[in-house]
Amino acid sequence: MRILIDNDTGIDDALALGYLCALDHVQIEAVTSTPGNIDVEQVAANNRALLKLCGKPDVPVFIGAREPLEIPLVTTPETHGPQGVGYATLPDPGPDASASNGAVDYWIQAARANPGELTVLLTAPLTNFALALRREPGLPWLLRKVVIMGGAFYYQGNTTPTAEWNTHVDPHAAKEVFAAYTEAAEQGLESEKLPTVCSLDTTERFEMQPEFLTKLAEDAGCEEPELVQAGDAEGTLSKASNPLVRYLSDALRFYFEFHRHYDQGYIAHVHDYFAAGVAAGTLEYETRPATIDVETESQLLFGSTVADFRGLWGKPANAQVVSRNDPQAGFEELVKRLGALARKATIDS
Repeated sequence: MRILIDNDTGIDDALALGYLCALDHVQIEAVTSTPGNIDVEQVAANNRALLKLCGKPDVPVFIGAREPLEIPLVTTPETHGPQGVGYATLPDPGPDASASNGAVDYWIQAARANPGELTVLLTAPLTNFALALRREPGLPWLLRKVVIMGGAFYYQGNTTPTAEWNTHVDPHAAKEVFAAYTEAAEQGLESEKLPTVCSLDTTERFEMQPEFLTKLAEDAGCEEPELVQAGDAEGTLSKASNPLVRYLSDALRFYFEFHRHYDQGYIAHVHDYFAAGVAAGTLEYETRPATIDVETESQLLFGSTVADFRGLWGKPANAQVVSRNDPQAGFEELVKRLGALARKATIDS
């Protein structure tokens, strides 16, 4: 499976990217970087360093837009840390062997050269995808599959009471993307080519507990147990001998602490990992067709996603919204794959 990733790495983006690096049946074509959790230059640096850590240094990393379409960029150092990966320290990725710019050009060229072959995973604001659709309206037909992490429907938002983070950062881009797919659906686009949307309604069911890191270290063959506990001093760093386990532990500890600061418990919602599993075809889920639109005018509801599941607008469905998933099976899959990748990284190094 050939996957193009667009992200704003980001702790859960990093987990998703690491997971895809661990899958033998996945070929990561490129990673395109979008501003969101942090500025886009840092996103690209994080992607390059993580790919190197995961044994994929040759995957090209491109930079696209440097700000949302119509509003100023807002980042979240309080959520993901000043460099986007919590307390983790990433290795120096070395000289950038790929083009630093040109994400949108790459999208269009790759899709035209490989019609029906590329799966796109979008775990960031939809800025780059919207710009690509402006220049190549045929992308919905050219791509094999599109998976979007974003939105909230029958669920509380995580940025405002009604809005999810990725959509709220660039709601105008999200609105353009869904409008493009409405137009494509009206022109006969097959339902299986509509975006699969992983909203907070189902991604927040992927609620990681600190014990996950203990299991990961065991599976990776670490000699000492990896214990991340709610009673630890904030900022405690991992001493794991395995570099991938140490990186993920330090990143996720920050995420656990963030969720606790907002009275959600010492847990982490790993939204983007679930979306990655949907894109890779490794996690089970069910969907419902819907017509999605995004609010960009109301100050009260700015960035909110609205899904018409009943056809009340009289428009064709422009998305498939995930309605069911299996977090327990998902975390078992994640431990197994990342544990194997961590062991391999140790051997290769």
